[in-house]
Amino acid sequence: MHITQGQFSFLPPLTDEQIKVQVKWALNHGWAVSVEYTDDPHPRNTYWEMYGHPMFDLRDPAGVMKEVTECRQAFPNHYIRVMAFDSSKGWETPRMSFIVNRPDHEPGFRLERQEAQGRSLRYTMTSYAVDRPEGERY
Repeated sequence: MHITQGQFSFLPPLTDEQIKVQVKWALNHGWAVSVEYTDDPHPRNTYWEMYGHPMFDLRDPAGVMKEVTECRQAFPNHYIRVMAFDSSKGWETPRMSFIVNRPDHEPGFRLERQEAQGRSLRYTMTSYAVDRPEGERY
């Protein structure tokens, strides 16, 4: 299973040079860049842990690449993404988000059926990874 979240998720993993080009594009637009990680990649888990601080006034992608490298060393078996945030009036939202690191094994998700009131059925997705305690998932 290959988690497909964010931009470029259907492409092969980006090289560091390709990541650097995308970060440079975001910085040229004046967006703040941050590096985030998680061991629970559920699609509704939008709040990943932030590695370091958001880089608001950064102009050189080398700073972001340094954070990505450090985060990969600290969390080699986690999902790591680069997020670019546009703080301009009227937007104030993430404009880019893409995964730059994955665990070697991605267990995927299961669909769980729940019977609701009447004859209604509800379905929810659960990651197989959350069957194990946090910190031991990968």
